[in-house]
Amino acid sequence: MENITTWLAPTFWADILQKTVAWAISAIPTILLILVLAWALRRVLRLACQRLAARAGRAAADAPAHVLREQAKRAETLLGIVHKAGEIAIWTLLGMLILMQFGVNVAPLIAGAGILGLAVGFGAQELVRDIITGFFVLLENHVRVGDVAVINGTGGLVESIGLRTIVLRDLAGVVHVFQNGKIATLSNMTKEWSAMVFDIGVAYKEDTDVVIQVMREVADSLLKDAEYAGKILEPMEIFGVDAFDDSAVIVKARIKTNPIEQWSVGREYRRRLKKSFDARGIEIPFPHRTLYFGEASPAFRFVQEAEQPGRAGTMDRNRPAS
Repeated sequence: MENITTWLAPTFWADILQKTVAWAISAIPTILLILVLAWALRRVLRLACQRLAARAGRAAADAPAHVLREQAKRAETLLGIVHKAGEIAIWTLLGMLILMQFGVNVAPLIAGAGILGLAVGFGAQELVRDIITGFFVLLENHVRVGDVAVINGTGGLVESIGLRTIVLRDLAGVVHVFQNGKIATLSNMTKEWSAMVFDIGVAYKEDTDVVIQVMREVADSLLKDAEYAGKILEPMEIFGVDAFDDSAVIVKARIKTNPIEQWSVGREYRRRLKKSFDARGIEIPFPHRTLYFGEASPAFRFVQEAEQPGRAGTMDRNRPAS
């Protein structure tokens, strides 16, 4: 009854109202100032990231086009991580300052967060390993957003890189997510430059010098084409006769291209080479096999006797009636 009487007393509510007004007068301007400060910090962070990206672009302004693309991909990846980390830091600081204005002692929260982080570190070793591995992947510039990479045997376009995962999208549109700590092999197919390697098979009867000359002529015509000249970095390298296959002589060659352009260049080169081979009468063989019985085999003797004159009638008489 005493508590109810206290709550119903006019002086109690007057005191509560007075304290609330006093807190609002002193704390609300501070909270608004904190919010404005957080907005300003986010604005500064965004402008700083944009300024760093622009500076990186100016530093490499005189570099070749493919180098510019590489610098842009690396800057996009690293600045994305920096921006995300800055946003987390700003929002964490904002939350702590606002809690302090409500009279919450944040020191125990910080200590508790440290203890919780230590416990999580022991219990989530896989997560810690992913983050550490992701940090070194970014630091050592192994792969960037926009690269074509093969991770653990799966290839695709790198859509995003984080401290925990790397996301690939393959040619069929399937998205593959890999934990950084579980990446066993990583092959970057588009770092700085790419290449298309050709294993051209021709028939054994063909003159390989003529074949190499035709291959070089087709490569030169492709290099002079305005549509493909900007994609090719160097004239074709022809390594020569590389192997004797079951039904073909293999000539190996390579064309260096800008990153990700090797497949379009390779398809066009093969199309033109096929037409040039057809025009020159150069055979691209298909697999075939010759069976040889040997002179001592019964089948071979039977064929020889059948081809001798005067034996056809005897063979017909010895043949059983149907």
